[in-house]
Amino acid sequence: MITLHFSFGKNKKRSLFFLSVSFVFLSICQLSAQNTVLKPGFDKSEYIELMRMHARLYDTTKNTLPFPVHFNYAYRSPVMGMDNRWDLWVNDKSNVAVINLRGTTVNPVSWLQNFYAAMVPAKGELTLSNTFKFKYHLADNPRAAVHIGWLIGVAFLGTDILPRIDSCYKKGIKNFIIMGHSQGGALTYLMTSHLYNLQKENVIAKDVRFKTYCSAAPKAGNTYYAYEYENMINGGWGINVINGADWVPQTPFSVQTLGDFNTTNPFKDIDAVVKKQKFFTRIALRHAYKQLKKPSEKAQRNYEKYLGGFVSKMVKKTLPEFVSPTYVHTADYVRIGPTITLLGDDEYFRQFPDSQKDVFAHHLLTPYLYLIDKYK
Repeated sequence: MITLHFSFGKNKKRSLFFLSVSFVFLSICQLSAQNTVLKPGFDKSEYIELMRMHARLYDTTKNTLPFPVHFNYAYRSPVMGMDNRWDLWVNDKSNVAVINLRGTTVNPVSWLQNFYAAMVPAKGELTLSNTFKFKYHLADNPRAAVHIGWLIGVAFLGTDILPRIDSCYKKGIKNFIIMGHSQGGALTYLMTSHLYNLQKENVIAKDVRFKTYCSAAPKAGNTYYAYEYENMINGGWGINVINGADWVPQTPFSVQTLGDFNTTNPFKDIDAVVKKQKFFTRIALRHAYKQLKKPSEKAQRNYEKYLGGFVSKMVKKTLPEFVSPTYVHTADYVRIGPTITLLGDDEYFRQFPDSQKDVFAHHLLTPYLYLIDKYK
């Protein structure tokens, strides 16, 4: 807090001048404090507050978590896309707003979005209806690829989120936290990339600051997407939080083929290496190479066939004018971003034991909040 003391002497004009300068200085300090209130890096209390907001997104779940302490509910979107929804929360004192993205619901369409797991380029255009074409640019690398189902969610949510950011900005709010748990965490990765790109294109003001929390998030893209996302949020502006006992962050299934490696790699010209070996060694090595290479390539083709082409037919029942895109021939899903890993001890597993019946025993908000409370 800045305290100013003034004394008007004989020269009142000079005193009034210094008084005016002092008030301008004080205003600048206050404005600066508002614009720097959002700090990089993981903040335990910040994460707990976000999880309390997130709990309010689910209509069908009885919510016993306390309400957020520092934020007030400001807006709820309609349900859109494949059962997607988001909430806006605002802290008027610090001028920070939260974009909170809902995860998977009990609606089969929401699950269908998860299973639509073929990959598409991280830059391109989706035709979602005859009147809605979504042009997106989530990464520069032409080899970067992302989950098509969650990209559809970002397309619908983004059209509703952008005008709310503009509205907040006009009220002086320039700091935004983007957060989601489970499917919402996966959407949060892609939404963060989308909003940063809109900022590059001057659709969003340059002085807007984003900070991202992905909680219990599945893998949303391949290595090349992950590299660019991690570079984008470098410096503590993006955090991934996972429970080590939770299976959801291990999904979707990953299939790595030789085609997923960087251009410069020792596997590209394997024949040249094999030719230098003795006859029987060459035969054995070629056989082993084919046995390793072909199954992964076949698995990737099946991935694209069933989790791309086949599932897209079911997607069209919800989005009848949706045009199936051209998929990328990869399924090399990887974990993304700086990660806070929460590991359960004996006491944790007594309270949240492994279960064959309840597959979400380690995935819901309660076990995450239990672990984060013990995190130091």
